[in-house]
Amino acid sequence: MKKITAVLFFLPATFIANAQNAEMADTMRSNGKIYVVIAVMLTILSGLILYLIRLDRKISKLEKD
Repeated sequence: MKKITAVLFFLPATFIANAQNAEMADTMRSNGKIYVVIAVMLTILSGLILYLIRLDRKISKLEKD
């Protein structure tokens, strides 16, 4: 059931991703702003990963006690 749900979720997402126009990315790359976007995305992703690691450690500690 999980596989069917995942396929039904990701299949439309691939069509939407293919339908997007690449002009905005080209414009941002030419202006040098794409690096700002990448830096923000990496900052958010690293924050989420650090949060999940801390949360896992806290849960493991609670399970021990």
